[in-house]
Amino acid sequence: MNLSRADHRATPPVVDIPRDYNAAHDLLERNATRAPKLAYVDGSDGAGLTYGQLAEQSHRFANALRAEGFAPESRVLLAVLDTLEWPVAFLGCILAGVVPIAANTLLTSTDFDFILRDSRAQGLIVSGPLWPAFADVVGQVASLRTVIVAGTQTIEGKLTVAGMVRAGDAGHRVAATCSDDVCFWLYSSGSTGAPKGTLHLHSHLIQTAELYGRGVLSILESDVVYYAAKLFFAYGLGNALTFPLCVGATTVLLSSRPTPPDIFGILKKYQPTIFYGVPTLYAMMLNDAGRPEKSELALRVCTSAGEALPAEIGRKWNSEYGCEILDGIGSTEMLHIYLSNRPGEVRYGTTGKAVPGYALRIVGDDGRECGDGEIGELQISGPSAALMYWNTRAKTKATFAGEWTRSGDKYTRDADGYYTYGGRSDDMLKVGGIYVSPFEVEGSLMTHPAVLEAAVIGVADTDELVKPKAFVVLKPGQVASAGDLQMHVKNQLAPYKYPRWVEFVPELPKTATGKIQRFKLRAAAKSG
Repeated sequence: MNLSRADHRATPPVVDIPRDYNAAHDLLERNATRAPKLAYVDGSDGAGLTYGQLAEQSHRFANALRAEGFAPESRVLLAVLDTLEWPVAFLGCILAGVVPIAANTLLTSTDFDFILRDSRAQGLIVSGPLWPAFADVVGQVASLRTVIVAGTQTIEGKLTVAGMVRAGDAGHRVAATCSDDVCFWLYSSGSTGAPKGTLHLHSHLIQTAELYGRGVLSILESDVVYYAAKLFFAYGLGNALTFPLCVGATTVLLSSRPTPPDIFGILKKYQPTIFYGVPTLYAMMLNDAGRPEKSELALRVCTSAGEALPAEIGRKWNSEYGCEILDGIGSTEMLHIYLSNRPGEVRYGTTGKAVPGYALRIVGDDGRECGDGEIGELQISGPSAALMYWNTRAKTKATFAGEWTRSGDKYTRDADGYYTYGGRSDDMLKVGGIYVSPFEVEGSLMTHPAVLEAAVIGVADTDELVKPKAFVVLKPGQVASAGDLQMHVKNQLAPYKYPRWVEFVPELPKTATGKIQRFKLRAAAKSG
C-alpha cells in the first residue's frame, strides 16, 4: 500500500486500498507467515493465541455464523470482555460480511436495551459475566434471534463462541465486501449526552493503522503492546487490534478493570514496549506507592488520549520513566487519533501536530478560519471519517459538514503548527467578555502538589455573571484549602481566570474512557 503525506493545510491523502476489500482478511493475510508467533496474550492467566490460531478460529467462527443463517450486512452486538475471544469474534464477523457493533461492557441494562433496539441487531455475543445485564432484555427485542456466549460460562439453550469455533468449517471463505462497505459500528461514549451509533467502513481500520500506527508510533513487528482501557473503544480498537495486526506485533489483553498495580504488573511481567493510557490512569500510576523503577520496564513510547493530558503529568512521567507520552486527540467519529505529538518532538501542554494524512483547520464563531493564536472549533478532514450516525440525521448533518468533521473541541494553533486544547465548545467560558479555557485552569490546578484531579465549569454568580468553579480531588493524605488553590492559580494565570469557588469531591464523574462528564457537574451545580 502506498502512503503519501500532507501538512495540516493540504488535502489529506489516502492509503491506496483496492475497491474489493475485506479488512479482516487483510489483517489476517498479512500475518500468514507469522503463524507460530503470539498475536495475543491474556494478561490474567498467560494463555496465548498465535497468529495461526487467530486466523483459523476467526474463519471457523465466520463459517459458523453463516451456518446459523447470518447474512452479509446483518448486525451483531459484541458485548465481550477483553479476552482472546474478542478478536476472534470481531474478525470472524467481518470475514462473514456481518457487521459487529462493539459495545461498552460497562453500560447498564437500559443502555444495552437501547443499543439493541436502535441497531436492530440480529445477534448478541456476550461474555458470561455480563449476561445478567441482558437476561431481562433480550426477549423483548424483536430483531434479536441468536445469543452467543463468550468465555467459559455456559447458559442453557445458548450457543458459545468456543462451540461455534469447534463446529465451524475450516475453509477460508471471505465475504465479497468492498472498501466502502460498512464494516463495524461503535456507539459514542456519551460524554455529552445519549450515545450515537457511528458507522465505519472497511477501509477505515487500515487507514488509521497506516497513518497513525505506522506514521506516528512507528509500530514494529518486534513491539509488545498493552492498552489499559478496552477494545470496544475506538482508541483501543486501533491500539490493541488493527495497529499490532497491521505489522505482526504482540498484544497483551486484560479483561478486568485495571488498577495501577495491575497495570504495573503487566508492564513488568510482559515487558510491553508501547503502553497506551489515558490522563486519569497516568495520574493514578504516578501516585501509586508501589510503582516500579524505570529499570524494571521496557517502554519505548507511551500515548494518551480520551482527554487532554495535563503538562505536569507528562513531564513527571517523562522524568520518572524516561519515556515520552505522546498526547493526542481522536474521536469515535474519526475512529482514532488525527492530531498528536510525535516522538522526539513532544511539547507537553499541546496536542501536537496533524497526523500525516489528516488536514485540520480552526473555525471561529463567525465561520471564518482562524489565524495562529486565535481560538475556534477544530475541524478535521481525513480518510477515516465515519459514514454517519445511525437514525440521527440532524446530528449527522451538524457533525459531518461535507469533507470536514466538526470535533466540538476548542483549539488554538501556534506558528510552529502545534495545537493547544481549549476545552469542549460547550464548556468554554466567557468571563468579563473574555474566553477562558476550563482546561487551562484545570492544568494550573494540577500543578499544585496536593491535587490529583480537577474539573472546571462555568457557574453564574449572584449577578448572573459566569465565573469559573473548580471541582477538585485531592491526593490521598494531602490537605489544601480553597484559598490555597485560588492563590495558586492567580500566581500562574491572568487574575480573571482563577476559580471563584472550589468544591472538594471524592471523585469526578467520567465516562468509561476517562472523559470528565462536565455536563453532570453543571447539572449538580444548578441543582445545588
